[in-house]
Formats: sequence, C-alpha cells, structure tokens
Amino acid sequence: MPGVRGVPVAALMGGVLLLAGCQDEHRAASGSAPSATASSASSPAASPAATPTAAPSAPVTSSASPSVRPPSASASEPDRAATRIPSSPPPAVPAGCRNLAAGSAVKAAVTSAYRRAFPRFVHIVPVPGEFFYGQCGAVRYAATPFRPTADAGYDELVAMQDEGSTRKYFRTAADGTWVYVTGDGFPPGPHGCAGIPQIPRALSAAWRDCSTAH
Repeated sequence: MPGVRGVPVAALMGGVLLLAGCQDEHRAASGSAPSATASSASSPAASPAATPTAAPSAPVTSSASPSVRPPSASASEPDRAATRIPSSPPPAVPAGCRNLAAGSAVKAAVTSAYRRAFPRFVHIVPVPGEFFYGQCGAVRYAATPFRPTADAGYDELVAMQDEGSTRKYFRTAADGTWVYVTGDGFPPGPHGCAGIPQIPRALSAAWRDCSTAH
C-alpha cells in the first residue's frame, strides 16, 4: 500500500508545479502587455507635439514697413521747377520818353556814326529841319536824312541818290556812343518813324511820326 499511495502524491506534486509554472508565465505575459499598451498609448500624445505650427511661429511684423519710403527729392522736384528763376530777365520797358532839342555836337556825333557804318559817305551833313532827337530812359535816339556837301565827289552823289537820301535812325550804346540801327525803305513807308520797331512808340508819337509838315 505504501507504494500505491506514493504514486498519487508524486503526481499531485507534479500537477502543483505545473500549475504554478503556468501561472508565472501568464503573469509574465500579462505584465508585459500593459507596457506595450502604455507605449502605444503614449505615442499619440507625442505626435501632436512633434507636428510644428509654422504659421504662428514666424509672424510678419510691421516694423519693416517704415523702412520703405518714397524719395523726398522726387516729390519736391515739381515745387522746385515751379519756383525756378528765369535765366534772363525780360526786356525793360522804356521809361518816359521826351523830345529834345539837338545841338551841333549831337548832330556831328550822329553824322560820324553814319560814316562809320557807310565809309563811302564822307562829305555829308544832316538835312536842315529834319533832325529828330529824343530820349527814353537812359537811351537817346536820333533820326535824320543826309545830303551831300559841296565837296562830295561823283560816286558820293550817285550813292546818295540810291540810299543816302532816306531817313536813318540811331541810338546810343551802353557806353554813350552813337550807333546806326536802321533806315527807311525806298521809297519811305507811309507811317514815318512809327513803322520803325527800333524806335519806341512813345518817342515816335512825341516826334509826330517824324513828320516835317507844319
């Protein structure tokens, strides 16, 4: 009988050990499963943190906008052009014009100016009663025809018939010397010295348009 009892006891012990080993394996397997679950559960939490949000991280600030400014020089150029001073002043309007009496010195100076302009006329004098003399501002004017003297040669006499008999016009330069400016056409125009642009209109009126009729 003792031998018969020993067999069940040994079998019982083997079953206990086998049961204990199965429980340990089950416990080990169940203990490792939560760790994998935990790691898989933690991975979704990490993924949002790894995704960058580029839009708010690099905002465009307004500090750069004041650096772009329109050039002030180009904006002020039209104003500068509008206030630009002309390079040359407008011609001065003659001051009050007046008729003057011509003396022998004035007549001699005017005759010399005509000789300088036309050197072939040497023996000439102003026609008596047709010498006009006046002043506008600081400029003096004169108008007269010429006639040959008794000493004039044949060439002078012929030249006086062609051009010397018409009225000639003179004015003083800046240094006060007399210069020839122009002469009447041949025949003279119908308006007298009023048709001569080089003679101020106010002075021509004072000269009665160089009319010698009384």
